[in-house]
Amino acid sequence: MLPLQDPRWHQLQAGYKVPYDASVPLRHMEAGINVWKELWEELHHQGDVGEASYAAVPHMVRISAATPVRDWNLYALAATIEIERHRRGNPPIPDWAETDYRQAWHELVRLALADLALGCDALTLRAALSVVALGREDLKLGALLNYVDTDEVSNYVEEHLAWSELYGQVG
Repeated sequence: MLPLQDPRWHQLQAGYKVPYDASVPLRHMEAGINVWKELWEELHHQGDVGEASYAAVPHMVRISAATPVRDWNLYALAATIEIERHRRGNPPIPDWAETDYRQAWHELVRLALADLALGCDALTLRAALSVVALGREDLKLGALLNYVDTDEVSNYVEEHLAWSELYGQVG
């Protein structure tokens, strides 16, 4: 795992295809500060991710694993990075980050399954299910779960499955 004090962080590109030092917000995250908004804005931008995005995932997982309750942002942002790394134009995971990234994903799936077993809110449910699908290498299902809007699901269920006619209005 690229140490947070490693000077390479200053040179790694992220979502905007310019250098972004993700080690700063990751150190803040370690200190208990909510930095999810910044990480979303910088590590992913309109489908673009970069080496900083891949290097940040193991730290996001490591830090979040130490908390009693995981934030849905962990699952959703990690899933977004994993989905978008397959997009043409995004760089591959660097060789130096590959092993840590893969190990972080194994731990992320384990955390998602544990959180799902305990019960969680709707956002965490959808994001954790996306992580499980991606961890099982089902990119399309993972992307669907990560990107689909709840209203789209409700509309589809009512329209195509006649849900409201069969079961009455359901939340």
